[in-house]
Amino acid sequence: MTASSRGNRLPRWLAILPLGCLALLLVAPVLRLLAEGLGSGDLAGDAPLRWLALWQDDYLRWRVLWSLAQAAITCVLALLIGLPVAWVLARLEFAGRALVLRFLMLPFVVPMLVAALGVLALWGPRGWLGEPLAQAGITLDETPWLLLYGNLFFNLCLVVRAGVDALEQVSAPRVAAARTLGATPWRAFWRVEWPAIAPWMASAMCLVFLYCFSGFGLALILGGQRYATVEVEIYTLVAHQLELGQAGVLAVWMLGLTGTVALVYAWLEKRLAAPGRVTPIARSRPRGAAQWLAVVVAVAALLLVCAGPLLAIVLQASRALLLGQGAEVLLQPETLAALWNTLRFSAMALLLATGLGLSHALAVRAFDMAAIARGANPVQGLWALVWRAAAYLPFVASPVTVAFGLLLLYPGWTASLALLIGAYALLAYPFVAKSLAAALDNLPASYAQAAATLGATPWRVWWRVTLPLTARALRRGMAFAAATALGEFAVTLFLSRPEWTTLTTLIYQRLGRPGEANLDAALVLACVLMVLALMAFTLIEGPDRPAAQHNRRHA
Repeated sequence: MTASSRGNRLPRWLAILPLGCLALLLVAPVLRLLAEGLGSGDLAGDAPLRWLALWQDDYLRWRVLWSLAQAAITCVLALLIGLPVAWVLARLEFAGRALVLRFLMLPFVVPMLVAALGVLALWGPRGWLGEPLAQAGITLDETPWLLLYGNLFFNLCLVVRAGVDALEQVSAPRVAAARTLGATPWRAFWRVEWPAIAPWMASAMCLVFLYCFSGFGLALILGGQRYATVEVEIYTLVAHQLELGQAGVLAVWMLGLTGTVALVYAWLEKRLAAPGRVTPIARSRPRGAAQWLAVVVAVAALLLVCAGPLLAIVLQASRALLLGQGAEVLLQPETLAALWNTLRFSAMALLLATGLGLSHALAVRAFDMAAIARGANPVQGLWALVWRAAAYLPFVASPVTVAFGLLLLYPGWTASLALLIGAYALLAYPFVAKSLAAALDNLPASYAQAAATLGATPWRVWWRVTLPLTARALRRGMAFAAATALGEFAVTLFLSRPEWTTLTTLIYQRLGRPGEANLDAALVLACVLMVLALMAFTLIEGPDRPAAQHNRRHA
């Protein structure tokens, strides 16, 4: 074995830590859920028929079908709005474009509960737009609009970001050839650009569907009694009705449906892992009234859907503070305790999630290197593929499913800090693993080989060469993990103690109390949580580096 090959070798036992976490905190709880569903007596009939009996119950069937429908409708709306906006950002150069791209992912960073409060602050009965509509006789409380809008707020940025990245992979010579042959811009888009970006958009649609279908916080606050989703129904069955068997059947059905979509997503991501080299279409200044109108409409759409709830919650919280109805909540003992719990739980979860993500990404690299070193060995290649796909497992199981499974499997540990932090880290570490694994995939092997030729050990190669070159991706993954831990809600509801109240649970408690003062207090607390999440994301990710991003894109 040469020195250069040894420099690329990393121990595959790095997989032990994330493998143990996945086995204990995800796979075993899911198997326990499956056993609970099979042994349930809540649905009539023998065990095999119990699973079909779910679809014979009108109420439960409506919940499942509505969960599927709202996710599908959100996907269609996000594509119809996001693709034109992405085209404008990818093809036109205008003042403020870089700023728009910089802040594009902020809605995705905001905790779901804060997003729900932002939607209410904008479209609710006392919202900036909802109040004038209510005075005109138009109420949105008992309609699906609030939930669909909340889904769009949270997921539109994913579609726009995927669309921008995809359009930058379209070959400029192919589009120019189509135009030379007489194709109109519209025909060139459908015959040349759309086939090239379709896999990217399909991947984004799968991710949007997963987030909408398994979302909990938005559906709990915005869905109401009629338009709540299956995730809310599972929580209700467990927390309020103690119908564990029926909840187990629902949870396993949800897991099967999300698992199918996640497999499609992983397959699409594998196809997009190594895009071919292309000459991208150069951006141009808007020409004519039509293109300037497209820029205005695109920016206006982003402001209305993505920035509107954030601005509304800041304005509503500021009004509550200025009027004196929400200021006192900031210094109340329960608020300070919830803030401390949020910070310390998130910090502990981030440390664990970073360790798990590092181990997982390095294990992926080790399996890939072993597969390359042994040629076309199908066993090694299969291990590399399986371990790479394992990072998606926490995305398949929703936070409600994870928390419910842990509640059933470890009843004696339900109120333990170790289980709570472990569940936080389980849901957050895939961001670190996926971000770092993607950076390692794009890292030329010659760098590590050159260092190994000079006598560096694998660990020294990692510390002196690989880590500095992938630090940006690691920080970005950690930023998303921190935002996820700060805003985690479902796990806290299932596994926390009363004295472990976090800002998310305190906001939910305030919303459940009557009176405008409690609503104002919830808005103020939501604004505090939003600021914490944005600060954590900005500080960990670091300043933007346009030159570095340009170099990575064309590397």
